[in-house]
Amino acid sequence: MTLKAEFEQYAEDVKKVKATPTDQELLDLYGLYKQAIVGDINIDKPGITELKGKAKWEAWNSRKGMSNEDAMNAYISLAKKAIEKYGM
Repeated sequence: MTLKAEFEQYAEDVKKVKATPTDQELLDLYGLYKQAIVGDINIDKPGITELKGKAKWEAWNSRKGMSNEDAMNAYISLAKKAIEKYGM
């Protein structure tokens, strides 16, 4: 299985966990996913009143400079942990 195929499979599987991961786990997954798919952040930071958007922007921005391949590997690792922790 290629890295991209494995990444896509875990991206689908992690959506099926029995319990919702913590906010931090979700933000980490989001940031890694966006870095793997899009690359470095390419949108403006949301305003101070947009708390959810700002948190997601910061999670993605924290991965700036990480290669797509490294982001995919880190995402797969984090997704595996979430699936083990919360079950499917």
